[in-house]
Amino acid sequence: MTDQTPTPKGPSPDSFSNPDVIKRLAKRNAAEKRFRFYGQCAIGFSVLSLFILIFSIFSEASSAFSRHYVVFDLDLAEEFVVPEAGNSFEEIASNVSGFNQIVQANLLETFPAHAENRNLRRELFAIVPRLGVLPIAKETAERPDTIGTTQRFRVVLSDDLDLFLKGQITSRRSIDVGQAGRLGSLRGDQIYSLSDAGPDGFPVLQEVWEDARQAGSLLINMNGSWFKLIDLSGAVMQLEFLAGKLPQIGEQSGAEIDALLLPVPETDRTTSDHQIAWTLALEEAGRIERRLNSSLITHADSTYPELAGAAAAIIGSILTMIVTAIFAIPVGIFAAVYLEEFAPSNRLTGLIEVNINNLAAVPSIVFGLLGASVFLDTFGLPRSVPFVGGLVLGLLVLPTVIIASRAALRSVPPSIRTAALGLGASQTQTVFHHVLPLAAPGILTGAIIAMARALGETAPLLLIGMVAFVNEVPSGPNDEATVLPVLIFKWFSGAERAWEPMTSAVVIILLVLLMAMSLTAVLLRRHFERRW
Repeated sequence: MTDQTPTPKGPSPDSFSNPDVIKRLAKRNAAEKRFRFYGQCAIGFSVLSLFILIFSIFSEASSAFSRHYVVFDLDLAEEFVVPEAGNSFEEIASNVSGFNQIVQANLLETFPAHAENRNLRRELFAIVPRLGVLPIAKETAERPDTIGTTQRFRVVLSDDLDLFLKGQITSRRSIDVGQAGRLGSLRGDQIYSLSDAGPDGFPVLQEVWEDARQAGSLLINMNGSWFKLIDLSGAVMQLEFLAGKLPQIGEQSGAEIDALLLPVPETDRTTSDHQIAWTLALEEAGRIERRLNSSLITHADSTYPELAGAAAAIIGSILTMIVTAIFAIPVGIFAAVYLEEFAPSNRLTGLIEVNINNLAAVPSIVFGLLGASVFLDTFGLPRSVPFVGGLVLGLLVLPTVIIASRAALRSVPPSIRTAALGLGASQTQTVFHHVLPLAAPGILTGAIIAMARALGETAPLLLIGMVAFVNEVPSGPNDEATVLPVLIFKWFSGAERAWEPMTSAVVIILLVLLMAMSLTAVLLRRHFERRW
């Protein structure tokens, strides 16, 4: 009897023309398209958020990477440069008072009109910070042969005026007024009258004068002389002299007049009308330069934003990370090797594994409390030093290093261990000669990611005193220091407006270090990666 081929069960090809089947296929295809669309939307939203974050940080920090300086030709008279205590390098380099007197004398020589007014003299001297002469003092101490000669120096401009020139602290509007008529003196050498060269009576100023009189200031510039408009009546202005060369009374020969509208009242600004006028006059004279702010990287912290830098925090972060790596990485790797390869499977091992996993989820501030209690109170170690900070952060990232190392060891195929043992290798030789080299890429990646987390921690270091003001770059792990996240926290809480771009600039420095560590992890993984 001939066997017949069984008829296959299931839908025939004609079943795909069934309307129900076609409908189900259409629904499945639509669901897949929706899933891909949701995934693309999630990726797009993440990229957009990251772009907005980076753009906001860079746009805020852009002004911190440059700084305005005032150029001075200073007469380094010995009576001011060399203090009474002596002429050693340290004494000249720290003679802030003497060099400030030289700078202030130069400013009074440049703007002599207000030399008799004590309040205006104080405002004039404030356009440069008091400690801004320290670089001049140090340079003069290094070159004592320049004492008694005239030298050109650059002194940093005050932070408020620096931001004003960058257009970030006070909004302003420039106005082309037209040509001047006759300038006359009303009261002494400070109040003047100025008529219009034409019959229209300053029509441009008429439109903004009412608003400027009620809230704000209107500064007038004519031939390098700066005035403040105090009254406008028809074709005649009443002006208060602010800065620049003293004007000549009489016909002005059709000199061009420019106005600067400051819509914020002087009482609500950190810069006065006189300071703005003095600064603009120096800028017109070519005595203000905008240069790269190298002090952001080379200087330590300061109470003046225009003089502050992140050098101490950068070196402190590096020293702290070195201590953290020396402590956490070897201990974490060896603990992972023992637990994964040698430890017996019992309740004690299980309890240790559970506690390691729990410690990885403990808030970082708890490790700060532990470090303050153990390292500072019990062992009496010094506060605010990278050595103690590295130990605290080492405890923080140790569970992460152990978990990552165990996962890397577990990813090595069991056949590697079986083959090594079959060839006569001991268990220790198998682990350290075969398993560990193959797991090295994953272990190094986990370790560097743990270090990157430690680099961004703030709370544990606050509790061990690394929030202290540090104005010297540390030279070792036992010197007083701070770290970048703590410096960001400190500067962001500063009251002055200039700290905001400085904070964003330090955030960029921190991001660069984190990106460098991530790139190192990728390169190490590629270098040690092996295929089996």
